[in-house]
Amino acid sequence: MMDLNTHCLRFYDFHVWGNKRIFNRLKELPRHLYKQEIQSVFPSVAKVMVHIYKVDCGWLDILMGKSMREAMEASVPIEADAEAKSLEELEAMYDELSIRFRAYISQHEDLEKEVVLDNPYAGILNTRYSEFVIQVVNHGTYHRGNISAMLHQMGHSSVMTEYGLFMYHEE
Repeated sequence: MMDLNTHCLRFYDFHVWGNKRIFNRLKELPRHLYKQEIQSVFPSVAKVMVHIYKVDCGWLDILMGKSMREAMEASVPIEADAEAKSLEELEAMYDELSIRFRAYISQHEDLEKEVVLDNPYAGILNTRYSEFVIQVVNHGTYHRGNISAMLHQMGHSSVMTEYGLFMYHEE
């Protein structure tokens, strides 16, 4: 039976795997599609990829003890920096972030420890560190779905990034 840290790591690995599949698919497509502006949920696929990255950075900051307000403020220059990067450069940034995120999860003493999250928009929430990992993964899943729809809108197929496929991939 998996302990909680191992389970959270596996779930986080699904997030990394899904992002990697999207990066690989985007590298197969015509280069201009990455930053091509379209009328959709986000103005471009690049903006979605940067958004996922920025939010992942913010949640890692929160896991490491920053307040949500501090993490959100710190994400402004992170977003600006990421937007200036090429697809490959952003992928390398994701890779580095995933190493830090995995290390944090694997070394955490108690992911079920209760913590107070003070969300400037939603208020106070009593939750657990493990819920932050679930939020990161769920947020990425949601936005990979946006990317899939956007690629279809531009006349290209996406790739499957659902957990069921990941489970078979890991066997």
